[in-house]
Amino acid sequence: QLQPVESGGGLVQPGGSLRLSCKVSKFTWDEYAIGWFRQAPGKEREAVSCISTSGTTTTYTDSVKGRFAISRDNSVNTVYLQMNNLKPEDTAIYYCATDRRFDSLCSTRSEEYPYWGQGIQVTVSS
Repeated sequence: QLQPVESGGGLVQPGGSLRLSCKVSKFTWDEYAIGWFRQAPGKEREAVSCISTSGTTTTYTDSVKGRFAISRDNSVNTVYLQMNNLKPEDTAIYYCATDRRFDSLCSTRSEEYPYWGQGIQVTVSS
């Protein structure tokens, strides 16, 4: 079973930064696109960002554009989500999800991702 593993969450003050990592132990890692999703208490899960297999395509939800940056290092099977200028409304459990793709795209639709991590807490508070 393919299992993404998230790391890097925690507590940070407003305006601070965190870098989330998502590692997938899979020989054909470079055939898998990655999506980051988050779910705040009492809210529905929402897409945050995604990156294609080669990293050439990335997308961001409007609320994080200019503050978050997604990247991948295929040599270590890891995708990163750099989160800067964090706001209290970014507080949520962040999930990494992955799906095998044979194109240069990525999806922000959660139903297209069959493999999910356990999630990691990000709390932005003073």
